[in-house]
Amino acid sequence: MLGNTFGRMFRITTCGESYSGGFRKHLPIPPELFGGQIVIVDGVPPGLRLTAEVVEEELAKRRPGLSEFSTPRREKDRVFIFSGVMEDDLTTGAPVGMIIPNTDIGDVHLQQHRDNRELIRPGQASYTYYRKYGRYYDWAGAGRASGRETVARVAGGAVAKLILDAMGIDVIAYTTEIHGIKAAPVTYETAKANYRKNEINCPDLEAAQKMMEELKRVKAAGDSCGGVVEIVARGVPAGLGEPVFDKLSAMIAHAMLSIGGVKGIEFGDGFEHARMTGSEANDTPYFDEETGRIRFRTNRAGGLLGGISNGEDIRVRVAVKPTPTILKNQETANISSMENVTHVFASRSDPTICTRIYPVCEAMMRIALVDAIYMAEGYKKVMSAIDPEWEKL
Repeated sequence: MLGNTFGRMFRITTCGESYSGGFRKHLPIPPELFGGQIVIVDGVPPGLRLTAEVVEEELAKRRPGLSEFSTPRREKDRVFIFSGVMEDDLTTGAPVGMIIPNTDIGDVHLQQHRDNRELIRPGQASYTYYRKYGRYYDWAGAGRASGRETVARVAGGAVAKLILDAMGIDVIAYTTEIHGIKAAPVTYETAKANYRKNEINCPDLEAAQKMMEELKRVKAAGDSCGGVVEIVARGVPAGLGEPVFDKLSAMIAHAMLSIGGVKGIEFGDGFEHARMTGSEANDTPYFDEETGRIRFRTNRAGGLLGGISNGEDIRVRVAVKPTPTILKNQETANISSMENVTHVFASRSDPTICTRIYPVCEAMMRIALVDAIYMAEGYKKVMSAIDPEWEKL
């Protein structure tokens, strides 16, 4: 399997499946040594204070089993840092290795997946994984396609957060829509103050109540629903991103679209630009005497021009599809007998992914930004050696 690494200069590599460890419980070794999600973070600078508590604070945001709007799967999400950190909790500059054990992988749940392994799960990756890996594909809880994989991303993102915190860059993500119920636009300050005040992480508290009522209705019907999550990065300096194929917008899109369940992305006003004139779409630049730099009076571009950051908030929205595992009879096919059947896939799942995907979006944004910063700073250092006044017109 290829494609398990994201980033160039600052990068994460993840491994582990939904039920990693469930097939090896008979081995006489602690489960945390072989069963779980692993992330290797490369490009970590020395001197960061990295503890399990720092990482677990981020993991708690997506931890399952803590809400009626979450899967009943209960994971402790404890992290074990096994490389790249000395006894003083400071990073050494070596790759940081972490494992988050899978703990709620009982035989009854494995058997549910084993019984259904020949059935194509509607809306899931079971058929495409089967076409790619044949009879060797991982049928247990969707394997690498499971949302469980994202816990490793969040752990890696916790390292990136330490770097961005030192640079004064902040990233938040929050729910703006559930099943057609939309939150009112809010300022960054309001979003940051309110988005953790309810179970669905929506900063519009009035809309959040309506969303939760709708989620209860959908869940009671044995169904699921999708929504929209917005990600905002504040404090990003102008000039990040490489022209043409490595634009910052392309890096962020790669990061977000690699998350399972994300079906679309837009920057700033996104698809609304298709309904605007140029005079409506253009953000007016001006010299801000207070900051001594160029600012923009609006931010319809979402902080990106030519794919390069312009110093304004980077604002991104992703469309999240409904959870495909639902408690309804669905038509499908048996890939072994080649028969058409109907079936209820009665395994654990979330009524919506939105409530737990937002920390994954935060993590991937942070990782992409740190990678872009590394590339930009290397470029600037070379340019300054060639021409110390290269930034002056």
